Amino acid sequence: MTKNVYLLRRLGLAWLLLMIIPGLLLLTRYQLFPLIDLQSNLATLLYWITSTGTAPYGIATVVFVLLIGYRMMPKALFISFFLAISLSQLSSLALSHTLKPYFKEPRPNLVFLAQQDLPSDAQLSLDSFYQLDKPSRSTAIATALEGLKVVKPEIKFTPRIHQHWQNEVSYSFPSGHTIFAVTLVLTAGYYLLLAGLPRFTLALVTWALLMGLSRMLLGMHWPQDVLFSTILAAFTSGFGIFIVNKLRPFKRYMLEKSIS
Repeated sequence: MTKNVYLLRRLGLAWLLLMIIPGLLLLTRYQLFPLIDLQSNLATLLYWITSTGTAPYGIATVVFVLLIGYRMMPKALFISFFLAISLSQLSSLALSHTLKPYFKEPRPNLVFLAQQDLPSDAQLSLDSFYQLDKPSRSTAIATALEGLKVVKPEIKFTPRIHQHWQNEVSYSFPSGHTIFAVTLVLTAGYYLLLAGLPRFTLALVTWALLMGLSRMLLGMHWPQDVLFSTILAAFTSGFGIFIVNKLRPFKRYMLEKSIS
């Protein structure tokens, strides 16, 4: 077995692991939202995890991973690492922004608010919500949340999650956070494993798993969003790695020889 095939098999296992939870949820038709208290410490932790994939913190996450590679990889391998991450992330961003308006799937939190018997001035309509511009959508969410306090005062939010619901007003499918996280894990994982850094790769896989869970538990995505975004991430990651390996085939071969 060549080292390249060995690395791809290990990444494949990590990829399958990331699909298990949303896959089971989709098969059983079980939704994680609303499951947890959105004013709890767990909700706050999940918010900070999800923030690592939200601009501008998502940029800091990529920079952090790149710094690890810069410090622990041979220079020639780091160049490929940097190029592959940059290309795959640009691809994932373009794919997410292209597919969202095509599928036009409403988010779970919006469906939840639309199903509540809110005061007349706070009611949400799924048909009209996405006809509004972004500032108006944020205002509509804020108004609905105020109305929710009246009809269901037991449902409470931390201020950050309250604001997160107001900020995230685009369509649900696919999950941009999941594509971002899984693309980063698979792309970085390929080069990290090549450099002999399995522990950091495992840490990234755990982070991506928690990212998908946070999106579902906070009411931002359905299980199918996370599952199919994980599948799409394999293509964006594979695209970046394939192109870079084609551009730098000789150096990649020499690095594999020196590291093995």
